[in-house]
Amino acid sequence: MCDTSADVSGGGGEGVRLCSMRSAILIIILGLIAGPSFSSGDIKRDSRSAIKKELAKPVVRGGIVFKNYCIVCHGERGDGLARAAKLHGITNLTIKPQSIKYYNKIIREGGAAVGRSEFMPPWGDELSKEQINDVVSYLMVVGDTMYRGEVVFKTNCILCHGIKGDGKGRAAILYDPPPADLTRSDKNDQYKRMIITFGGEAMGRSSVMPIWGEQLSEQEINDVIAYLRTLLVKE
Repeated sequence: MCDTSADVSGGGGEGVRLCSMRSAILIIILGLIAGPSFSSGDIKRDSRSAIKKELAKPVVRGGIVFKNYCIVCHGERGDGLARAAKLHGITNLTIKPQSIKYYNKIIREGGAAVGRSEFMPPWGDELSKEQINDVVSYLMVVGDTMYRGEVVFKTNCILCHGIKGDGKGRAAILYDPPPADLTRSDKNDQYKRMIITFGGEAMGRSSVMPIWGEQLSEQEINDVIAYLRTLLVKE
């Protein structure tokens, strides 16, 4: 169930629409992961187990935890540039490289436990042990745009474009034309930014490609474009 009362923008209607959209996406995801295997001739699609394995990676799960609990203060890049940062005065909310032990302690027990700001709450009673371990994994790479982009891609794009970006996602068989093979894309970053932001139809491509600019931030789009570069196959 979505809690639209947590919408800090105060837009109740927008919150309801977003809730409905997320619910619909969740239903599709559950159906594709739990449903029967698709058959499409000699084209091998991603298996259910392969998708579950990718989504179960600590850094991917940790990225989801970070987005839900940490971004509002620490920012999408962990650089302290966030909406709520100004509420804490001159306190520096940048996430600096630390040991796993340090991250675990400050998350579980709060900032005061390690001599940092008391505004950092103890999350030990709200987050599970698994969630804390996952977000610690993400904190180790939060400053790297490629790793952030991998999380965006794995949590939003793989059902259509595939785990490897080769267009062999489990949902690809539902569409004609099929999702693009991003490993062999000849489009530049600006084109990718536009089609992600405005959707396929706006670019004269498939209308099935969503308008991700309504769900992803500008930073997330820039990050996923950085990750897409790493998927390109060198001819």
